[in-house]
Amino acid sequence: MVSGSGMSLDTTMSVQGTQRGPASYRRLLEEGRLTQRVAEARERLRRCHVCPRHCEVNRLEDERGFCLVGARPFVSSCGPHFGEEEPLRGRRGSGTIFFGSCNLRCVYCQNYEISQLREGTDVSTVELAEMMLSLQDRGCHNINLVTPSHQVPQILEGLLVAADRGLRIPLVYNTSSYDELGTLRLLDGVVDLYLPDFKYSDAAVALRYSQVESYPAVAKAAIKEMHRQVGNLVLDEQGLAVRGVLVRHLVLPGGLAGTAEVMRFLAEELSPDTYVNIMDQYRPCYKGFHYPPLNRGITAEEFEEAVRLAKVNGLRRLHHERPGTAVAWLAEL
Repeated sequence: MVSGSGMSLDTTMSVQGTQRGPASYRRLLEEGRLTQRVAEARERLRRCHVCPRHCEVNRLEDERGFCLVGARPFVSSCGPHFGEEEPLRGRRGSGTIFFGSCNLRCVYCQNYEISQLREGTDVSTVELAEMMLSLQDRGCHNINLVTPSHQVPQILEGLLVAADRGLRIPLVYNTSSYDELGTLRLLDGVVDLYLPDFKYSDAAVALRYSQVESYPAVAKAAIKEMHRQVGNLVLDEQGLAVRGVLVRHLVLPGGLAGTAEVMRFLAEELSPDTYVNIMDQYRPCYKGFHYPPLNRGITAEEFEEAVRLAKVNGLRRLHHERPGTAVAWLAEL
């Protein structure tokens, strides 16, 4: 997902003198434990419980469940991406790999060609590894795995090959937060940067607009696990993300996202220093035109209210983006 414009930022949590050393998975590779993680992840495909849907199909035999992805990686595109938050894109871009299909069915998805219409192709493990290495060779600051939740075993297989061939830059796990805890635990020590989108705080709204049950409970547990692994976002002296969690929250028309509870959770159950990007980019896409109030963009007042709720709940690190966007009027709040 392309980053939206953000908000005023009172402080950054930087580490003076931080050097961007090898990504965490290098240690697992050297200790031989990355191979073990790959094996454990592949077993989750046998009666699939890679994501919380627990379809229990045998994806190792190329059976398809809700996500319609079998045993091989299913990729839409890859390349340097300059639309992500500044700590991720830096000067040379975030090395983005868009994985095809999804374990949600959001009626307003802005990437619906990839997630719902399944534009993409099956690739081999080696081809996926070569994509990662190519992005590193092009100078990208990280490997940004977009919509990875249903393809974690395939990603780990590709990572093992890429790391063995010299991949060293951090992994960004860019997710809807509909993630299985057992699968996330296999990423402990593998992923340096988590980029979860907390979409809804109301389960009924999530079911209606994304065909997903128990989304708020699943997302809260998943984001807590991500935070347990890597903590609050840490930036180096150049302002690049080194490690931690950066949470996105897309403001939806009519308050459908349930922003008040999202901000309360982040401040009280995660940390008031959680780095949060409240995004104002919603526009009707895909089937959204048929689901009022999703058939319109958000108003300035709706975005202002979302920012107010973040501040009222004590969140101190609200993402700031380029002048000329929402920041221009937000500065007066």
